[in-house]
Amino acid sequence: MRRLAALILILGLAACTSVFFQPHKVIVSSPGLYGIDYQPVELHADDGTALFAWFMPARGAAHATVLYLHGNAQNISAHFANVAWMPAAGFNVLALDYRGYGGSEGSPTLAGVQLDIDAAMRSLVARPDVDPDRIVVFGQSLGGALAIHYVAHSVYRDHILAVIADSAFADYRLVAKEKLAGVFITWLLQWLPNYVVDNDYSPLASVAALSPIPLLLIHGERDGVVPAHHSEMLYELAQEPKDFWSIPDSGHIQALRNAPVRKRLTEFLLEHSRAPASGIARGPQS
Repeated sequence: MRRLAALILILGLAACTSVFFQPHKVIVSSPGLYGIDYQPVELHADDGTALFAWFMPARGAAHATVLYLHGNAQNISAHFANVAWMPAAGFNVLALDYRGYGGSEGSPTLAGVQLDIDAAMRSLVARPDVDPDRIVVFGQSLGGALAIHYVAHSVYRDHILAVIADSAFADYRLVAKEKLAGVFITWLLQWLPNYVVDNDYSPLASVAALSPIPLLLIHGERDGVVPAHHSEMLYELAQEPKDFWSIPDSGHIQALRNAPVRKRLTEFLLEHSRAPASGIARGPQS
């Protein structure tokens, strides 16, 4: 019984501490293989960690630039297809690999990844081929959760036109508890995240502070990884302007596989990139 109890505890601890980051170092694909123009980018976070990203320039004059934050597993080489259509629609894309992922050094932590996103924003604001006042932060799954907290507290929020979160979870402890509850052997350990999961970067605690930056939440109704009620919770606490697209017959980060959803998102991006970038008072930077 003691061995079984120890095994359950180990499984529970592993589920709570490592599920948020599952990095891979191997690059399995690249935009160039699909005829998409791109540039490798090297960045450095404030703590000195070397980071890797891909910049995919818009075809023709760019309407805006999208900072893309991927999910918790693999690296940008497995995720860039989710935004590979954006350059043809007239948007630059910077796809960032967090520390420990792909060509980026270090090991991922919630605090460290916030520094990584900040380094990406800093690089975009400084690029001569990017309008620094027309930047959209788009995250999927973990990336959506990271985006909400980052933009709410970013010193660069004056440069951000909108935040888009696709299939994001609302709270680190909540989603960890749900995962533990979903497996018989860990069901009794639902209390564990209260003690071992860092919730200082909870999107639920930050989402109201995004305003007046527009927030768009996208979630598939058949998401079996992060249930759609997470986006519903975020939407309830978010302040205007905000929108929530519930996508039928779509699973986890699958909504953009649907051409009508991509068209609708393009229209959203165009609408916000046409608005006067300096016409919104962004409020205090906390």
